[in-house]
Amino acid sequence: MEDTYEKACTEFIELLKFFPRESVEKIPEKKLILYINKMDRTYNYKVDKNKPFDQQKMLKKTKAIFANIFRDYWATDYQRERIIAKEKYDREQIEKEKYEKYNPENIFKNKNETEIKENTNIDSVAMVEFKESILKKIIDKIKSIFKK
Repeated sequence: MEDTYEKACTEFIELLKFFPRESVEKIPEKKLILYINKMDRTYNYKVDKNKPFDQQKMLKKTKAIFANIFRDYWATDYQRERIIAKEKYDREQIEKEKYEKYNPENIFKNKNETEIKENTNIDSVAMVEFKESILKKIIDKIKSIFKK
């Protein structure tokens, strides 16, 4: 199954139907309308009423929508601060990994190391003596006669 934003919006709206009215009312009406307009009308999502929310089958993008809604509208101030701090830490770690992987200084360092390895491989190869062909010698001899 393709994990699309439209399907995630459909799942989000369907799951919201089982949330308490007070929780749903905390979400701005414009945001709810946005999700309703983005819904995939052909996608048929059924909520299993016998399972709790955390055991429902849903797309990763649906979970992300709920995480953002929780952070922005349902979380206490303390929870919101902790979530934002965790997200910031995660972003910093990702950026740190990218920097280490694509660090310009390391890229050039690796290039120099490969050049050194290539040069050492050349030394171990036997040198082949170049011999001029007979035809080349004859042509050169004729050219030297005309130059005089």
